[in-house]
Amino acid sequence: MASDADTEQKPYHHGDLRRTIIETALDMLQEQKGWQFTLREVARRAEVSHSAPYRHFPDKTALLHELALIGFDRLRDALLTALDPAADAPAHLTALAYAHMGFGAANPDLYRLMFNTDAGEASDIHLDPRTQAPFQLVIDVLERGQREGTIRSRSALGQATACWAHLHGLTMLAIDGRLVPEKVGDHAVEDALATLQEGLLNISVD
Repeated sequence: MASDADTEQKPYHHGDLRRTIIETALDMLQEQKGWQFTLREVARRAEVSHSAPYRHFPDKTALLHELALIGFDRLRDALLTALDPAADAPAHLTALAYAHMGFGAANPDLYRLMFNTDAGEASDIHLDPRTQAPFQLVIDVLERGQREGTIRSRSALGQATACWAHLHGLTMLAIDGRLVPEKVGDHAVEDALATLQEGLLNISVD
């Protein structure tokens, strides 16, 4: 077992140290089902000095903060990938909903971290432009639908908030295994999303 002195002899730099620390922490987040690891454990896994991470992250919260922001970056990318340029706004909303839930299912602990205070205060995380990007994408789709006449002419911000609350709740319930068919039926997600969209659609559109 290596001593602290041996550990300290490991290099501060490991190629791109910051990227190495982040990628190592993301791997550990995925593998360990949570973020109970320490910076020392991340450094050991990355094969750098245990003090090396502090060159980029003053504490664990700072690292978790960056991981959460990366989660929102990846969520935005997943949402963008799901959009068919030829589809209308209602179809885009459906695609965004399933992409959002799919991202949560594929990255359960990263998704939880994105909304956890361990990654920093809500005002620090959720006012960051990187965090707002997925939300803004939904607003853009709703505003486009209003211009097309397919979405009700109401506050797009309020509509987007309803979408966010609805999808986040469904995603968390799915991640935690709470959508038990015996309780909510075999088509709970489909029915819930249809109910959401019915509230958004322009009543003149069948």
